[in-house]
Amino acid sequence: MRNAVERLSTYKSVHLNAHNVKTHFIGVPLIVLSVFILLALTPIAILFGDYRLGIDKLAIIGLSIYYLLLNIRLAIGLIVSMIVTLVIANTITQWSGALGLAIGLFILGWIIQFIGHYFEKAKPAFIDDLDQLLIGPFFLMAEVYFHFGWLSSLENKITPIAMEKRKKVDETG
Repeated sequence: MRNAVERLSTYKSVHLNAHNVKTHFIGVPLIVLSVFILLALTPIAILFGDYRLGIDKLAIIGLSIYYLLLNIRLAIGLIVSMIVTLVIANTITQWSGALGLAIGLFILGWIIQFIGHYFEKAKPAFIDDLDQLLIGPFFLMAEVYFHFGWLSSLENKITPIAMEKRKKVDETG
């Protein structure tokens, strides 16, 4: 498994433009919320006695393990944000138009993402590596941490690598 530095530097290499990063702070959460709504609406579950563990909760467990393996400190922030998002998603599933709202949020989130990449003048990271779809939220959490001066050693590692990767892509066209 590639480590956090490798994954974040690959993602950051096509997210160096401040306008693009700002659009991702809107688009990625909309997409994540829509996916959690869709998962919460899905009747797939594992039963443990009287407790029903839905696919939405199973996804949180799986993602939490994945992010913990990448970076414990970033994972803590992500786990908290995923739990909050899950609570919001489960509340929305009680609404009669939840499915339509989830689809609308998903489409809107992706439109915002692609507008950001217009500013960036680079294709989204997942085009070359589908694993990067899971790194979007991880990247945003890292950006929040970096903004507050946390994990600066991680930022100091990924930024030069990202810039070098971007330079290579720009040179090869």
